[in-house]
Amino acid sequence: MSKDVRAKKHLGQHFLEDEGIARKIAETLRFKGYKNVLEIGPGMGVLTKYLLENDIDLVAMDLDSESISYLEANYPDKNLQLLEGDFLRTDLSDIFGDELYAITGNFPYNISTQIVFKTIENKEQVPEFSGMFQKEVAMRICAKEGSKTYGILSVLTQAFFIAEYLFTVPPTVFNPPPKVESGVLRLTRKEDFSLPCSEKMLFKVVKTAFQQRRKTLRNSLKSFNLSDKLKEDTIFGQRPEQLSVEQFIALTLKLEEDAISTHG
Repeated sequence: MSKDVRAKKHLGQHFLEDEGIARKIAETLRFKGYKNVLEIGPGMGVLTKYLLENDIDLVAMDLDSESISYLEANYPDKNLQLLEGDFLRTDLSDIFGDELYAITGNFPYNISTQIVFKTIENKEQVPEFSGMFQKEVAMRICAKEGSKTYGILSVLTQAFFIAEYLFTVPPTVFNPPPKVESGVLRLTRKEDFSLPCSEKMLFKVVKTAFQQRRKTLRNSLKSFNLSDKLKEDTIFGQRPEQLSVEQFIALTLKLEEDAISTHG
């Protein structure tokens, strides 16, 4: 065996050392309707080896060349393709063409939110997603309306995916141990994930509303030039965290219709 990979702070690396938890994370994917899986940040392959127990084609991508060399030496598997690269800067169609693929991993905490947004961008090809985040971020993604942690990330993820918080992981099972607890979640794409409104407009409405989350929508959405008639709608008396995902979609539709009738 080649020597272990040293965790690099600037890459946000914390290597999972608990085999039982690695197996549990591998089992969060259900492999229905797809064969391709992308693992982000495989490190020393603790999750990789359990993923490979399934009949899948696995692509493991890491920014760390030392990790890639370690995996090449220790996991020679015909169903495993290793890529050295930055997930956030990679055009995923270069890897998978137009085929479906799932995404999983013990994600570097410093880019975990961006990983979710990139998954949303590629939702047409991603029926399933699972992985480990900082617990607080995982809970925010899965939060429901009415909770303090419910926000932009919750609404935009849940517009397209069913989000489930699965289990919590203590810092002690990592080397080096992070300062926070971790949480594992699963996103399952909705059967119908098309929106009745413009996706771009929904993103804009949600982000604008939550940027001033203590204000009512009547005040936080002023920049949308609401007509007097629309301002009377009771929804505008609410704060953003009171609205469900469905209500945000309905609100976006109202704003679109208002813009057409007011400005033609």
